[in-house]
Amino acid sequence: MQAHHDADRSLRARALLDDGTGGMLAGLGPCIRWLRPILEVDYPVDRDLHLRGRGLTLVPSYFCQGTPVALADPDLPPVLVYPLRHQDPDDGHTGAPGPPARLCALIGATRAAILRASATGATTGELARLAGVSAASATRHTTVLRNSGLLLSRRHGPSVLHTLTPAGTTLLNADGGR
Repeated sequence: MQAHHDADRSLRARALLDDGTGGMLAGLGPCIRWLRPILEVDYPVDRDLHLRGRGLTLVPSYFCQGTPVALADPDLPPVLVYPLRHQDPDDGHTGAPGPPARLCALIGATRAAILRASATGATTGELARLAGVSAASATRHTTVLRNSGLLLSRRHGPSVLHTLTPAGTTLLNADGGR
């Protein structure tokens, strides 16, 4: 569950940095559509939630299935609970996205998992959780991938954020993402 949450958080942060608020909202899923200035959400009942200048708190939920959930009381702070993706369209199975089989054969399953998880940007701790290894092990693997020109690592406060280089993206996508 933590890995799904961490991956979603990294994806949202990267979308916000790359494409602004609109880009981040547009990527929330097929049941949520950003049609500026309206966030349209598939919901069991037809209703409008007016923010009246208040912010909207987005809460990813591992257990929320189907449609998002919003707080019904208009006097409470606006909150939208949305479902985390449980299935990756590239690999056709539930759970955390797995790396391509050919990539695993080339660089090993753990490094392949770390490389794939870095596609949206992830910290060392997030990579460790996603790959199911210790932080020290994740650090060793990211060092090898960085020294091979596949990852770019940048310190951000107490954390290190890892992202793919163009060579890393090419290697990851070489088998059509499978």
